[in-house]
Amino acid sequence: MKLLHLDSSVLGPHSVSRQVSAAIVDRLRQSTPGRDVSYRDLAVTPLAHLTGSHLAAGQGAPVEASLQADVAAGQAMLDEFLAADIVVIGAPMYNFTIPSQLKAWIDRILVAGKTFKYGPQGVEGLAGNKRVIVAISRGGFYGPGTPAAVGEHLETYLRWVFGFIGIKNPEFISADGIQVGPEHREKAVAGALKAASDLHAA
Repeated sequence: MKLLHLDSSVLGPHSVSRQVSAAIVDRLRQSTPGRDVSYRDLAVTPLAHLTGSHLAAGQGAPVEASLQADVAAGQAMLDEFLAADIVVIGAPMYNFTIPSQLKAWIDRILVAGKTFKYGPQGVEGLAGNKRVIVAISRGGFYGPGTPAAVGEHLETYLRWVFGFIGIKNPEFISADGIQVGPEHREKAVAGALKAASDLHAA
């Protein structure tokens, strides 16, 4: 069983999503000692955002010399994702959606013919044999029925993205209201860490 662990927060040791994603991985490691774990820090070593040259290369055009290393890194990320049985992602909300570093990674794994394809019935996901667990942190409260729910483009976006490639039931552990005040932050982090420790590990 291969586990891929990704973090995308730019806050380093001050990050709540990093703290919770690490707790999730610890829980899964404890359940299966010796589990093969790969780690990527998308904030420390970010991928470049896609350009027209990237898209041309994806269509078979020669890869420009200046892009060769980045295209190779993107291919490595795709291969790593395809090889993983479990993917754990730390994803904070920045301005109502995911960090751009995580978006750059998503752009490298949503590849026609690899993780999805178009057919007579529409889109067919090809990566449905994975378990995806996402640790999310949000400064306010964006749950269903809240005034800010319409602005929630973190969890809703990731549910759609992973569903698009065949992962219909991604799991989310959230720490909400971490910027409301110290008490809210402490309670949110404690609740998320408890959820991580109680996670179904199979």
